[in-house]
Amino acid sequence: MDRTLEFKELIAQYCDVAAEDLTEDMRFREDLDFSSLGFMSFLGDIEDTFDVELDQEQALKVITVGDALDMFNDLVEA
Repeated sequence: MDRTLEFKELIAQYCDVAAEDLTEDMRFREDLDFSSLGFMSFLGDIEDTFDVELDQEQALKVITVGDALDMFNDLVEA
């Protein structure tokens, strides 16, 4: 499975938008209705699912799906 699609499927578990309908400009809180707790749970799931460790400072700057994908891709490629 494509890594980006797998990442979007993880996001889709937390909102009412299908993975294939998620766009990079969608904002987690405003467009996808993520709560603070839901967003933190999502970040924890990224770490568990993909066996990566997120930088908390960088994670707090994530606003959009595109931001999250960029952060994720940087971690996976490192």
